[in-house]
Amino acid sequence: MGIKDQFQDKAKQAQQQGKQAMSSKKDQQQERSRQAQQKGRPDPDEAQRAAQEQQDKFDMDYDA
Repeated sequence: MGIKDQFQDKAKQAQQQGKQAMSSKKDQQQERSRQAQQKGRPDPDEAQRAAQEQQDKFDMDYDA
């Protein structure tokens, strides 16, 4: 294996590592974006449960 081949192999290896790093960063960004979207939206079950609790408290106050 000549010096030229070694440099070509190193260049290919560096290129592959760069692609992997970019792919990893892209995946991380997509995950952060997904989590941010979920934080912005309340859980429908949680919202319904909270509304039911408020209604129950309201009913108790006026039943007594």
